[in-house]
Amino acid sequence: MVVMMDRNILFLVNPISGTRTKEKLIAFITEKVEAAKLTFSIDYTNATGNYMLLKEQVVATCITDIVIVGGDGSVNQVVQAFATLPVRFGILPVGSGNGLARAAGIPTKIKSALQVIIDGNTMPVDAFTINDKFSCMLSGLGFDAQVAHNFARKAKRGLLNYAKESLLHFFKAQPYGFEIKLPDFTFFTDAFLISIANSNQFGNNVTIAPQAKLNDGLLDVIVVQKMHKVKLPYAILKQLSGNNKMEQLVEDMEHKNILYFQTPSLEISNPKLAPLHIDGEAVATAQTLSIKVLPGYFTLFVPASHNK
Repeated sequence: MVVMMDRNILFLVNPISGTRTKEKLIAFITEKVEAAKLTFSIDYTNATGNYMLLKEQVVATCITDIVIVGGDGSVNQVVQAFATLPVRFGILPVGSGNGLARAAGIPTKIKSALQVIIDGNTMPVDAFTINDKFSCMLSGLGFDAQVAHNFARKAKRGLLNYAKESLLHFFKAQPYGFEIKLPDFTFFTDAFLISIANSNQFGNNVTIAPQAKLNDGLLDVIVVQKMHKVKLPYAILKQLSGNNKMEQLVEDMEHKNILYFQTPSLEISNPKLAPLHIDGEAVATAQTLSIKVLPGYFTLFVPASHNK
């Protein structure tokens, strides 16, 4: 769908996301959007996630579009804060992973990503909640959440540091016991991690859920079951390469190292309190996690080719 109305764009810049100099980036945005003769303003994201005053300003000034200049954490925070308003969202991806932007086909080059905003083509995108906490990309329990918890404490981010943290925790990883309740089926498993995805990837083009679509009304769930440590890297690599195709869950449970299925909702019993991350940000875990999809929850600017 192409926007055909008067537009008033608010760019929200994360001042600490990525490595680019924000002054040059803001100057570039200003030049290009002025040349496109679009009304716009620029503000900054904040670490607290409290946008109450800015929401009032968005309504008062008739903002139509909010563009997040940041990474996945900024996308989660801003969409969560403003999705109840009649606005559309854009992403200029300057984070370390940019999972949602990549899943939506948004270019990682800022010039091209900005052109997507200017062109004005949109699509609806699902989100989901975990115990009423908002997620719009990828959340998880266990091994990758522990990596996220430790990564969050690092002074330096980036893919290399994430890989180092992952390798360190691989050797320490222990499985957790879970009970997983689906609408029509319940099972127990010992697993290293459970990922719940709307986006198809972790970011950096590392695909975890190859069948995931941003607006199919379903969550893609990946369960990496207990296995010998020697097998674990191979099994995860197989999943990341898209070679684990969806099969009947009951048949898979005893024969597959990794389970992969889709569902609109699920409940996870987490008695050992496996750590939890939401869209890559470490959050407090819980013994019971209720998860459900929010179909078509927000509207995102995407390349015209992406939703044909």
